[in-house]
Parts: sequence; C-alpha cells; structure tokens
Amino acid sequence: MGGDQANDTQVDWRSEWFVTRDGTRLSAKCFLPEGDGPWPVLLEALPYRKDDLTTSYADEYRRLRDEGDFAVVRLDLRGTGASEGLATDEYPLEEQTDLVDVIALLAAAPWSTGRVGMFGTSYSGFNSLQIAAERPPALGAICAIYASDDRYTDDVHYIGGTLRALDLVDYVLYMTAMAALPPTPALVGPGWRAAWRARIDELEPWLLRWMTEQWDGPYWRQGSIRQHRPGGGWQGYERIEAATMIVAGWADGYRNNTFRTYEQLRCPKQLLAGPWSHMAPGSSVPGPRIDLVPEMIQWFDRHLRDDPVAAERAPIRLFMRRATPPEPDLDVHRGEWRAETDWPPAGLVEQVFVGPARTDTLAVRGDVGTTAWISCAGHLPWGQPVDQRPDDGMSLVYDWPVPDAGEISIAGHARVDVVVSADVPVASLSVKLNDVFPDGTSTLVTRGFLNLCHRNSSVAPEALVPGEPVRIELMLEATAWIFEPGHTIRLAVAGADWPNAWAPPTPVTLTIDAGSLALRLPVLAAAPTAPTPRFSDPPAPDAHGTGPADDDSTPVVWRIEHDVLGRETRAVIRHDTAYPGDFGAHVRETYAGTVAVSTKNPGAGWVEATARYDITWPDVTVAAEARLHVRSDADAFAVDVELDVTDDAGPVAARRWTERIPRRLQ
Repeated sequence: MGGDQANDTQVDWRSEWFVTRDGTRLSAKCFLPEGDGPWPVLLEALPYRKDDLTTSYADEYRRLRDEGDFAVVRLDLRGTGASEGLATDEYPLEEQTDLVDVIALLAAAPWSTGRVGMFGTSYSGFNSLQIAAERPPALGAICAIYASDDRYTDDVHYIGGTLRALDLVDYVLYMTAMAALPPTPALVGPGWRAAWRARIDELEPWLLRWMTEQWDGPYWRQGSIRQHRPGGGWQGYERIEAATMIVAGWADGYRNNTFRTYEQLRCPKQLLAGPWSHMAPGSSVPGPRIDLVPEMIQWFDRHLRDDPVAAERAPIRLFMRRATPPEPDLDVHRGEWRAETDWPPAGLVEQVFVGPARTDTLAVRGDVGTTAWISCAGHLPWGQPVDQRPDDGMSLVYDWPVPDAGEISIAGHARVDVVVSADVPVASLSVKLNDVFPDGTSTLVTRGFLNLCHRNSSVAPEALVPGEPVRIELMLEATAWIFEPGHTIRLAVAGADWPNAWAPPTPVTLTIDAGSLALRLPVLAAAPTAPTPRFSDPPAPDAHGTGPADDDSTPVVWRIEHDVLGRETRAVIRHDTAYPGDFGAHVRETYAGTVAVSTKNPGAGWVEATARYDITWPDVTVAAEARLHVRSDADAFAVDVELDVTDDAGPVAARRWTERIPRRLQ
C-alpha cells in the first residue's frame, strides 16, 4: 500500500494504491477523519469509476466519516477507473482474490484499528456478500444494499430461465462502453494511453458470455453465495460469519435477497426492507424515504466497535405497502412500518385461494407485460408499474374479494400451484398478483415468471411434451403488502412478461386447469413482535453533491408504441445526464434503446441500443460508444456489438463482434 494526497488541494480525501498478490495496483480514495486515528475502516469496491462517473457517491462517504468517525475507502476494481489490470467479467475470481488482499492491507494500515467492514449498493452489495463468504479475518461486518445471492435467478440476465429483454439496453450494454474508457490520466500519469489501448484491445463484451450461458451452472454459481446442494436444495449461506445487514426495496430487482437469505444466515443479521426502487432510500421514487446512514453507522458501531447501545434496532423491519393509485413516477407509496424479532415469525400462516372448476385456454401474445414494465425500477425511465388492466385483459384472470372481516397482511413469497399444458415444446408462464380497487384500477403487488422447460431444473431443462399437462409450483417475488376490505385479490396468468423477459420462440396456446389452481399467500396472522420502527428523515443534498445539470440534459423517454399494420409492439427509452467529476472532469452519459416483438409471432423480436460516455478533462476529451443489435427467430439470437472509441484528435479504436447464439429451450 502506498499513496499520496490528491493533487487538488480543495478535496478532503487522499489517493492510495493497493498492491495485490500478483503485483496489480488498485486505485482508491480514502476519506479519513481528522486526527491520528486509528479508526475502523469501511470499504466499497465498484467498477463504476470513482473519479468521474460516480463522484457523487462521495457524499455518503463523507457522512460515514464525519458522523460515524469511520475511515471510508472507495476502490476501483481491477481494470476499471484508475486501477491496473483488465476487467474480464463481473465478479470474476480474480476480483474476489483482490478484495481479500485489500482487506488485509486496510487492516494493517497505520490509521486502521484492524477491523474492516464492507458496504455498498448493487454491485458492491453483491461483492460484500461474496467476500464475507471468503471469511477474510479482518472483515467483521457488511451492509449489502439491493444485492443478490443468486446471479442466475436474480440478476439482470435471466428471469425464470428466460433471457431478460429490456435489461439489454441498460447495464448489459453500457458496461461494454464503460470498460473501454481510459484510466484516470491525473492518477496514472504518462502511461495512461498505453494502458487504455491495452484495455480496448483485450476487451470482450461481457454480454456475449451472458447470452451464451442460458442455463444455470458453474458459471453463474461463481459470485453467488447461494449454491446448489447435492441432491437438491440450496446451501452456501453458512460460509458467512461476518455480521450481515441486508437492505432491500420492494420496487428493486434484487428483492428476493431478503427473507430467504435472512432465514439461512447463521451470523448476526438484520433485514431492512422498504418501498424503494434501485435508488438510495433517502432519494428513492417511490418513498417514503429514510436516512440510511444512521442505520449503517449503528450497524458498524455494533460490530466493529462492540458498542452495546447500537444493538437496539429490531432485527427485521418491513414497510407494509397498501394499494396506491399506480403512477410511473409514483412519489410515495401508502403503507406503514412493521418490526419482527425473527423470521419466519410465529404468526406467519398460509392462506389458500383456489380457482374455479373449469379449463381455460389462452392464445399467448408476446407483448403482454408492458404495464408491469421492468422488474428493477430505478431512475426514470426505469419507473413503476402502471394500471394493470390492459395486460389483465390479455390474460386469464382469477379474482377473490377481500373479506369484509378485515385486512390481509402478507410478507414473504406467495406461491401458485397449477396444472398447465402447452401445444409446443417451449412455453412460459407469467403470473402477476394484483390488488384491484373498487373502481377497477389494478395495481401490481408482485410477479412470478417461469420458462416451463425449467420446471424441474435450470441446470438441465427439459422440453415440454405438447399437450401433456404438468404440475407447476411457481414462487412469486418477495413482497410485503396489506389487502384492504372492499378490494379484490387478482391473479393474472399469461404466457409472456414482455419487455421484462424475451417472448417465447413460437406461437403458443396454454391450457390451464383452473380447478387445480391454488394461490398460497404468506399471511401475518399475529400482531408484530417488536415496536413500530422509527427512522430519521433524509438530509438536504450536501454542498459537495454532484448530479445532473438540468440545463444540459434532454427529457427522459419511456414510450410504448403499437405498430398496427406492422403487427409489432415496441418499447422505446432514452435518457442522458451531464455532471462534473474530479480532476476537472466533465461527464456526459447517453443511453437510448428500443425493444420490439411481433404481435403475431413472438419468436420475432429485436433490440437496438446505444450507450455512450464522454469525459472531458482539462487536457483531453475521450468518448466510448457501444451499440447493440439483436434479432431473434425461433432458433437463435443474432447479436452484433459495435464499439467506437475516440479522443479529441479523432478515432482511437473501432471493434465489432458478431455472433449467432442458439436459443437453448428459450
């Protein structure tokens, strides 16, 4: 480990280099409290370029330092930002080895007490769990925010065994452009251009591997703490000994890393789940919003300083949502907080609602699902579900009135059992649990999706036998909800959930034995076992904060287009932003994409998308633009990725990858 003060005298952090066991230098920002220390250390490790693309994250680091008296370190992962090496994939084994090394170096730093915590949102929540499972001796606690325990079932790649569609125009693509940006010139020095060229020359778009790995297996288990148990079931959670705090959002795509992970962990643990999207709890749309920083300080005080007072929070705190008129940019969700001392609580019971004694058939439309939009909401255009009635109208619908006797509070995973058959070998089942207002407005509670070829296994899927009924047990995504008297519980069953998931490869008709259908709700039948939690309101934006320049951005686009004569439905998005970074940087991000599907032949779909980053430093301007083209038929995905990299003198590199990837029971 070695470092120097940042060359900008106005900053309140210092640059450090951490040298891993293979000699690779990783770049970090260290936010140290005033004085000589020592202090417990909190680490966040991300590939999202600390010196320009995510400089705004420093507001949280400052608060953890100033209010919590922690030394806070933000690390650029191998091959990203200013760090040396190559970024070959997300969560590779080398990255985990690097982080174990960095934790040991942090524990040995002269300003460290020797006790280290990890924290972070999304990617850095994932790797907090991953590194906890490696058990580095100095790691005493983690806080995993909006993270997943399973990269195959609960990330941005596959849902229920089917390729995610809309995610292709977001993270899946933009990591190609981001990986082609240069190391920070002010930190790396004169060799930055040679390092940049090496990054570009060795780059392979991660998305090509992701689209090839269509079944679960060793590739997806790398980086997943949830591991297959021999003979069936899951294991792996027992490897974590560091105290683990899980923060989840009901509008976030990683909501399933809540109850199942909490229940399996054997370490000191805490679960906080709010109404939030993939945004900080203090700024999330929807709210209500809370200040998460005091909760994190309490957690790390308890487990890195052994502060007994800091153990006073209830271990499980859930926001119980109530039906709220749906809006794509919903500001605040109705509901209230509830606390429990254990999970599952003693009062959790299963309430079963059964279907009518009849057989229903459904000719599947490939474009059903637009009103539910995407599983992982965040900043617009990744917004909230709207009124579900248009999709309900193209689905099989089963309704049960909420009894007048009282409310039904659920928390956990609802399940649906049903016997279904299809007239083709590859088909999917989409189930949405909705809360219907007295006026007919239908609002999404939770959803479940399954490629029926994965009904027994995602490691070794099996084609359906056309016309042969199969019994399906489908677990819906985790939620917490209160159904009110006068409302109706609705189950909407379809054969597609587009554009969230890629549509089936051929036209398909589903046959549902409605008499076999059972909706199983996890009902909280007893009073809470802990007092109602209270939280601090989020503070006003910090003066150090950076964000979009409202005079330098264009309006967000989120549009559903129906080409009547072309028999095609399209989802169109565009958003961009511009903001300052460190070392005199000015950044512009631009994202645009269209996802389309035929309304006559669901196997015919396509994606066209662009992700671009422009960074202007005082001495040079650089840009990286990645473009994605995907076309599908019943048999394969035709994939074309283009990358153009430039500086202010002109083109630096142009690369292209073209593959035809077979659909494996997709």
